[in-house]
Amino acid sequence: MSVPKQRHTKTRRDRKRKRFELKPVGTQVCPKCGKPMLPHRACGSCGYYKGKEVVNTLKKTTKKAVKK
Repeated sequence: MSVPKQRHTKTRRDRKRKRFELKPVGTQVCPKCGKPMLPHRACGSCGYYKGKEVVNTLKKTTKKAVKK
């Protein structure tokens, strides 16, 4: 098994670890319901995107109620 000839510096070690840093998710507030949502995606709670309803969330809730 090979052994390193020289020790890596703290700076070099930290630079390598910097890539694995977790970054906060950039969310924005839905103008319709006010809940946080990802940009350029339909809101998960109300189903609106750019002022238009693209996902019918009421349909999903009624299906769940029928199952119970």
